[in-house]
Amino acid sequence: VIFRWWKISLRSASRSTKPGEVKETHEDFQGNSYLQVQIALIFGARTLDYIVNLCEGKFDFLELLPDNLLLNIISYLDLEDIARLSQTSRRFAKLCMSDKLWEQIVQSACDHITPDMRALAEDMGWRQIFFTNKLQLQRQLRKRKQRQQDQTDSQF
Repeated sequence: VIFRWWKISLRSASRSTKPGEVKETHEDFQGNSYLQVQIALIFGARTLDYIVNLCEGKFDFLELLPDNLLLNIISYLDLEDIARLSQTSRRFAKLCMSDKLWEQIVQSACDHITPDMRALAEDMGWRQIFFTNKLQLQRQLRKRKQRQQDQTDSQF
């Protein structure tokens, strides 16, 4: 574990100061409570927990994956699993509620998505579209078409 710091100052005497550095093995770092307290004070408890877990060999490889890849993986889960996953972290909660995910889920569940349905999804959200039954969707589409027709009629 290597920590480096720089002294930032407007004084000309401090400009030539070299960065400070602490190098410790994982075991030494885990035993150095002073350094751990300093890290927690400066960077926060979450950062300290993350570093301690790395030193213990606990890697969270999911955190390293980009959102678009995670969304693709999540789209194959059952609804109950998506609900559970959304409760594990803020990042997964955001991903599980994202329109991109629910658009993928709706596309996999439907044979064909009409342009009207796509426009309605942009208004309502893909998640809402997924959980709305067919009769309600048809009613929403009729209302939307009627509003559009009323707007074009009022323009003339």
